[in-house]
Amino acid sequence: MKSPAQEEFSMYQRQQGVTVIGFIILAAFIGLFILAGVKLAPVYLESMDVKSALTKAKTELDGNRPSIVDIRKAIGRRFDVDSVRRISAKDLKITRSAEGYLVDASYEARVNYVANLYLLLVFDNKVEIAR
Repeated sequence: MKSPAQEEFSMYQRQQGVTVIGFIILAAFIGLFILAGVKLAPVYLESMDVKSALTKAKTELDGNRPSIVDIRKAIGRRFDVDSVRRISAKDLKITRSAEGYLVDASYEARVNYVANLYLLLVFDNKVEIAR
């Protein structure tokens, strides 16, 4: 007859490591996160290009008394150079403010994740260009 300490020790000897099924589940879980990262990276990079285009247009046009058409053209050129496809210069909301113009580049991006499951990203970029 084994003592309780010997039984406990033999039980721990049999329960070592991760089982194959546990490893497969863990690998699938990690794989889903990696897939999400791969699918979302281009969308976030494009968002950074949109933010950069707005900032550069502000730097270029600040204090030069730009019109709404000038603002759209400047940002549209940068969108073309940076290959921004999810939003165009026509989609920008440009409103007059006390200091100049408020340029609002708010948009949503929908990315297919798996089968009919999508990831939705919402971007809200704004910049004020002084007259």
